[in-house]
Amino acid sequence: QVQLVESGGGSVQAGGSLTLSCAASGLTISRDTMGWFKQAPGKEREGVASMHSDSGRPNTADSVKGRFTISQDGAKNKVALQMNDMKPEDTGMYYCAAVFGFPSAPLSPRNYYYWGQGTQVTVSS
Repeated sequence: QVQLVESGGGSVQAGGSLTLSCAASGLTISRDTMGWFKQAPGKEREGVASMHSDSGRPNTADSVKGRFTISQDGAKNKVALQMNDMKPEDTGMYYCAAVFGFPSAPLSPRNYYYWGQGTQVTVSS
């Protein structure tokens, strides 16, 4: 049974940093594309960053480029999202997701099969 468990959410002021972590069980993250997604109240879920260990570089949404970094620790089967210089528009529920292989649109939520329960991130101005 696959489980993705997010942690690390919280409240920060604008300009602050948070690191989200996703612990995976029942799958090997080195074989999957792992993604982070954000859903703000009243809005659709959107891709933030994704990566596959065999690909050249991660995919990052334009809105967070230069501020957010996705990484993974294969030995611990964990994926992290380092968020720096945070803005109020970064507020939302953040979800970790996984899909086997290489989806054609790695930042599209429709391409992911396994999902965590999410962790709330709130950025105040």
